Amino acid sequence: MYLRTSACRTGAAKRDYERRLTWIKPSFLWMMYRCGWGAKAGQETVLAVEIERAAFDWALRHACLSHHDPGEHADRGAWKRQLKESPARVQWDPERDLWLRPLPYRSLQLGLAGEASRRYADEWTVAIRDVTPLAREVRALVRSGEAAAAAALVPRERPYPAPGGTPGLGRVS
Repeated sequence: MYLRTSACRTGAAKRDYERRLTWIKPSFLWMMYRCGWGAKAGQETVLAVEIERAAFDWALRHACLSHHDPGEHADRGAWKRQLKESPARVQWDPERDLWLRPLPYRSLQLGLAGEASRRYADEWTVAIRDVTPLAREVRALVRSGEAAAAAALVPRERPYPAPGGTPGLGRVS
């Protein structure tokens, strides 16, 4: 899981976890797209956050899609009620390649709020690593035309066997 960290330095993430979403990006390259390789203002530090698998599965089981989908919700009102009550949001965005271009398949983004955000901050986190130097090294290799060397440094990622009932899973798998 990857997290950009402007709020972490100020302690705002801990104070605001009941009011705002904390977004988990399980994909390294999608996170690089989101934070501009750690170069966007306020997003200069990129952390890899390891959480317990059971915790991630709990969040998926208690999640709601971040958008209304007639195939999953009876109507827009039902989706809005579920969204309000859910401690997690699921969003499926195009995965990215080394040049941060969209790929034809989707990657999960998981937003945590309320109980899920509190548990993430206080219980679920196993380890945190600063991967900012890795992000900068991979970016430099991509920019210099050394794609194979850059790809060799990208963390290995495997498809995650999401639990049944994960919102939107049937549409992307």
